[in-house]
Amino acid sequence: MKICIYGKKFDPIYAGPISTLIGDLLEREAFLRIHDKFYDFLKETVSIPAGLEVFSKGDDLRGSDFIFSIGGDGTLLDCARIVGQLEIPVLGINTGRLGFLSTVSLQDIPHAIEAVFSGNFDIDKRSMIEVECDQVELGDRPFALNEVSILNRERNSMVRIHTTVSGEFMNTYWADGLIVATPTGSTAYSLSCGGPIVSPDARNFILTPVAAHNLTMRPVVISDTHTITLTAEGRSPQFVLTIDSWSYQIGPDAVVKLRRAPFEFHLIAFRGINFFQTIRSKMGWGLDKRN
Repeated sequence: MKICIYGKKFDPIYAGPISTLIGDLLEREAFLRIHDKFYDFLKETVSIPAGLEVFSKGDDLRGSDFIFSIGGDGTLLDCARIVGQLEIPVLGINTGRLGFLSTVSLQDIPHAIEAVFSGNFDIDKRSMIEVECDQVELGDRPFALNEVSILNRERNSMVRIHTTVSGEFMNTYWADGLIVATPTGSTAYSLSCGGPIVSPDARNFILTPVAAHNLTMRPVVISDTHTITLTAEGRSPQFVLTIDSWSYQIGPDAVVKLRRAPFEFHLIAFRGINFFQTIRSKMGWGLDKRN
């Protein structure tokens, strides 16, 4: 079995479990390949064998059976962008905080490994957004798992974002910005700005304004069969285009087009755990003495 490991720096308290994870995989005779920057960190942090193979870009993942993402949800978002169109199943091991996507805790690692090797898991297919911008070179990974947003660069100035849906004018948002989220991203930045929680199997885009100047501006949910076109203008000569955790500067003449990507992100999900259980746990739903 070929397994790639992608990760970010973690707190030393996680060193023991991560070392045990790698040792367990090697005992099961898995062929491991570790992201080069993460490998450099691991060599200084945990006990791992020398000579393990490394990778640095998405094309190096071809032929892999699984990818283990070690970190928080931000790490998994970066991993999703690297995986891109390959649709290799990803297991999220949480060394971060909430972990809506990286749901495997330290104590669950042995169970997760056993489930992966025995095939006792499901694939949770998540839609992604494909991004096109005439002013920015986005490389070969112009995709977002959570959201795409246009934000003002200067906090003392609003931005006006003209929005069309499949060629039909929808609205001009006067705000600090606009978020276009996937159902997966509905529990991220969009939620903090008042957007709805949407089940990840829905086929929608969520448009959520950031600090809208007009109180009648409310989040809108539309079908992801549409193509959304955004252009921004305002006093500032530049705005910020974000694609998950990546940011780019764009000018007022930039045209940003968003559509559902022609592939999906494959997240490993363990049987008996569903989306509603996850949000109840992570968000404290039901913590009421009446329950």
